[in-house]
Amino acid sequence: MTAETLTATPGAAREGAASEGTGVRAELVRVLFGDDHRAVHGPWRALLTTESFRRRSGLTPDEELRLGYGRLRILNSTLDSAFRLAADPVALASMHEWLSPVDTTLTTVAGIHYNLFLGTLLDHDADVRRDLSPFADLTRVGTFLCTELDHGNDATALETTAEYDRARDGFLLRTPHAGAQKFMPNTSTAGGPKSAVVAARLLVDGRDLGAFLFLTALTGADAPLPGVRVRPLPRRMGSAVDHCLTSFDGVFVPRAALLSGAQGRLDAAGAFSSEVVNRRSRFLLSIGRVTAGKLSMSACAVGSVRAALAVAVRYGSHRLIGGVRMAERVPVMAHRTHYAPLAGALATAYAMTLLHRTVLRTWAEHDGTDRAEAERLVALAKAWLTWEGRAVLTECRERCGAQGLLENNGLAALVTGIEGAITAEGDNLAIHAKAAAGMVAAWWPPRPPARPAGRELTDPAFLRELLAAVECVELDRARAAMGEAPPGDALGRWNAGASAALRAATAHIQLRAAEAVARAADALPPDSAAGELLHTLGRLFALERIAPHIGDLLNEGFAEGRHVGALPAEVDRLAARVAGEAQLLAGAFDLPDEWLADVPLAGAGYAAAYDDPGGPWHRTAGEVRR
Repeated sequence: MTAETLTATPGAAREGAASEGTGVRAELVRVLFGDDHRAVHGPWRALLTTESFRRRSGLTPDEELRLGYGRLRILNSTLDSAFRLAADPVALASMHEWLSPVDTTLTTVAGIHYNLFLGTLLDHDADVRRDLSPFADLTRVGTFLCTELDHGNDATALETTAEYDRARDGFLLRTPHAGAQKFMPNTSTAGGPKSAVVAARLLVDGRDLGAFLFLTALTGADAPLPGVRVRPLPRRMGSAVDHCLTSFDGVFVPRAALLSGAQGRLDAAGAFSSEVVNRRSRFLLSIGRVTAGKLSMSACAVGSVRAALAVAVRYGSHRLIGGVRMAERVPVMAHRTHYAPLAGALATAYAMTLLHRTVLRTWAEHDGTDRAEAERLVALAKAWLTWEGRAVLTECRERCGAQGLLENNGLAALVTGIEGAITAEGDNLAIHAKAAAGMVAAWWPPRPPARPAGRELTDPAFLRELLAAVECVELDRARAAMGEAPPGDALGRWNAGASAALRAATAHIQLRAAEAVARAADALPPDSAAGELLHTLGRLFALERIAPHIGDLLNEGFAEGRHVGALPAEVDRLAARVAGEAQLLAGAFDLPDEWLADVPLAGAGYAAAYDDPGGPWHRTAGEVRR
């Protein structure tokens, strides 16, 4: 069986497709979620089916906040071990992937508590015994204080201080000025008493030894502890998290509060030692959990995109509009102008999911020798996945019209929620630029062959070669521009090549996504309908990324004039094929029926959500209005 046999008119059901589609759907589910789907994703998916996690509309921000923290406690009660979750980047990513479409407040506070807080504690002090049980049972909720009002992506320059007091064998935490206030973490008393991992500059006898992390109690049940000042920030777009400004006025913590490790230790005599010479490297080692956080933000994008597409595809198939003939009614999905963007979004969603699986596996399995390369891949993926997620979510919202703006359909929350993921754990542009600069300096990918005589746009391997060529062209352009910049001006040199470098980095991660789709398709039997569908998705994904660069590819000899002319029609052809199987492809996202039932747009009877019991259409024949 080939994908050709699955092609259908967009928006129309295929006769006799039920049993055939069920087998293909199961195969696609396994491709997207893995052979260990039940173990890795099953528990989080099952949580979405429970009454406590059903959609609630019309809540005030305070009610949303209480609900989020209440759900955190329910979630925690289902875990066999909070420590096991915190230590497992795959489980953390899966949690974010499934919770993000349900409750962005819960997703945020859970990610902070289990990854940034508890995970950081587990990563330090292998030889120090601390009682972490209050954090495992949520007697105290954990948070993470690194970013300051004046220092975000340059957190190594943070200004909060922790001065060692020899007489008391501990540290005094101080905030020296307004710009050094800790910015954004959830430090109010909402959700219960809180403790934090606080990043501060370690001062010993007047020497600044760089930024380290300190375990610090922040609040009791009803108020901040002495010396801790917490003020709420204005409500941000998206989730209802209790974001605050936090400052310290001589807060004392014992010497054991310093999170120690290879980056540094302070012994009982107050002597400092470190296995890492560079102060910046010490701090980056201390906040290593930010990398797992990037993977989690990427997972939020992946999960949100799949949820939004599941809704938009269903709505496009049962929303009927006038046809060519006066009495005719057709699904809006029958129109190319409607289905083509969603087909491209479906191809993107599959590529996003499979890329994320690849990057997550790379990080989970890396050893110390390839850490820098793995971190760069994680950063590139986080930036691209969340940016691409925003584009897909916006498309889905638009395809659902005015109803997509309504809170009860959930799409608006996904659109605003992705903005937080774009900024959290490293602002996208900053981490993308850093990765791009590293590529220009030290990345020399294999150059694909030019003179593509006989190569066709129907060949997936050729399309991946074209994506690789885009990367090479942009790297060449960046290096050439930087080489022409005046000597002695490092910033001017970077600025000269930055635009091309960013495009090269984007092309690189797009190629990695296309390769992930191809591997998944090639791993299936040659006659697999699911495999053919994946190849179709992969070709559509690649062609839509090649299109903006086709002029460069022609100019550099990687493409021919006939490719330029054939590209738009090939994109249209593939979009029609994908749209014909949109229900099947979106169904493989495996959203629970209970979740879909809470989204009016997802059902054919969506108008019932807005029915008026007192409306005149409910009167029986002959009944007179009173």
